[in-house]
Amino acid sequence: LSRDVSALSLSPEEARLEIKRLRQEIDDLGPVNHTSIEESKELAERHHFLKEQLADMESAQESLSEVIRECDRVCIKQFTETFEAIRGEFSDIFQDVFGGGAADLALDDPSAPLECGVEIVCQPPGKRLTSLSLLSGGEKALAAIALLFAIMRVKPSPVCVLDEIDSALDEANVARFVELLEGISRKVQVIIVTHRKRTMECADTLFGVTMEESGVSKVFSIRAADFKL
Repeated sequence: LSRDVSALSLSPEEARLEIKRLRQEIDDLGPVNHTSIEESKELAERHHFLKEQLADMESAQESLSEVIRECDRVCIKQFTETFEAIRGEFSDIFQDVFGGGAADLALDDPSAPLECGVEIVCQPPGKRLTSLSLLSGGEKALAAIALLFAIMRVKPSPVCVLDEIDSALDEANVARFVELLEGISRKVQVIIVTHRKRTMECADTLFGVTMEESGVSKVFSIRAADFKL
């Protein structure tokens, strides 16, 4: 009995009520599951299998995390080395094209070099040190050209396409740009779209479009080597 009383001390009515209560508890338990032992074994096996799978997943996750960390270390090392090389080239080219001054590159957050931005700091001759955004249009173009050629000096690509890159330059700066272009063309094949005569003069091959008749365009090409004496 669930109550702390002796069955002999119950009256017949109390005994009937206690029996009824116990039967109700038995009914509430529901039918006996005769397959519970087998189901328990299956659940235990399933739990063991999933536990092993979880351990494999955690091990794989740790391996991938280590690969990512190693990739980050290699990328940071290579980026830092390349960044420092470009800084030096940028400073030299900037002084060449501006006839003096100073320029530098700085990371916004040196502790996260792969995620932060890069600040371009320039000081044209006779001006205060300032960021690229505060320069005039021509100065911005020339500084951007200096940075582009600095990158190509450090990490040259097989082909480089430049579209109207010299459009904002005056004649004196176009001459400096052409000197840079001739220097980099020894390592990189440069294709440039331009309307500046001085830039065209340094090209090995010219491709152009003329309109000999109204509404009829004609494409022509000229190799400079064919006209040299």
